[in-house]
Order: sequence, then structure tokens, then C-alpha cells
Amino acid sequence: MPKRVDHEERRTQIAEALVRVAGRRGLHAIGMRDVAAEAGVSLRLVQYYFETKEKLLLHGLQQLTTGLGARIADRVRAAGDTPGPRGMIEAILLEALPVDEESRTFHLVYTSYAVLSVTDEALAAQPFIDGPDAAEDLVAGQLERAREAGLTAPGTDVRTEAISLLALSAGLGTSVLVGQRTPEAAAAVLRHHLDRLFPDGG
Repeated sequence: MPKRVDHEERRTQIAEALVRVAGRRGLHAIGMRDVAAEAGVSLRLVQYYFETKEKLLLHGLQQLTTGLGARIADRVRAAGDTPGPRGMIEAILLEALPVDEESRTFHLVYTSYAVLSVTDEALAAQPFIDGPDAAEDLVAGQLERAREAGLTAPGTDVRTEAISLLALSAGLGTSVLVGQRTPEAAAAVLRHHLDRLFPDGG
């Protein structure tokens, strides 16, 4: 009996290969043939699943954000049964810092998508900002919980603070990537700002 192919698993395998090779060379420098070679499959198979490079890029973006979400969930679980709003926010912000090969690849490739989305209509239409919008909503929601519980100042503007924290995390991530500061120094800056928002520890 021929082996049954799990098509979603195969699509994921190819998208993961895209992320790996883009992490080494950048999205602009790779084609479907490069991704096929990285995945260990034929070019025809990549074309069968994605038809065009544009569709492959969109799936790669989805794979990138799914992987980040899984790593954030792992970090939250490691923080204990009840990490609280501050623990949740800290997990989101720290996971975006390029501190190891996996997070470094995420930061490099995600930055490549940001640059590409400026000129690529398919990415610019909406998909690229779906992830940042979701992260902003999540952080704002946690800050709202904290405000209601009296963990932050009563007048805290949760949306503005969420935007500020995520922008700070992204900028610090880039500074680590280019060697301007260490991951430890970047994490210390993030915690400094969280200490300001959560004066009693959260």
C-alpha cells in the first residue's frame, strides 16, 4: 500500500525550509529552487503546493508567526502556573529578542518581510500587519487586566503602552542583531520599562 502523504505536513516542511534559507540569505535573494533544495524535495513539488513564490512567501510568513507563538507559549509555561499580566507581557517581549539561532532567524526573516511588504502588494494588503496587530491586542489586553487588578496606575493608557513596549522590543532586537548591545542589556532595558509600569512587581 502506498504511503499516504500528509499534505499539511509537507507544506509546513517546505515553509520551514523557506524560513531557514531566508535566515541565511534574506528573502530577496532566494527562489523556489533554493527552497526546494533546502527542503530536500523537487522544485516541481514546491510548485505543486504553492504555485508561485508569492504564495510560498505568504505561507512562510504564517509559519514564522506560528513558530513565534509556540515559543512564547513555551516561555509562559516555564514562568509557572500563574505568570500574571506582567509575566505574559515579559514573555512576549523577551521572545522577540534574537538570543539564539532560532530567535535570530525569526528576527532576520521577519525584518526581511517588513522590508518586502513596503513594495509587495500582496503582503502590504494585510497579511504582514496581522501578526503585529494581534501582538498589540494581546499586550493591551494584559495591561487592561493589570489596570483592573490595580497592578498599574489607574490612568494607564493601555493601548499606547502596548504600542510603546512592542516598538521598544523590536528596536532592541535590531540593536542586538547588529551587535550594538548584548541580549542581556536589551532584556534589562525591557525590564526597566516593565518596572515602571508595574511598580509593585506585577
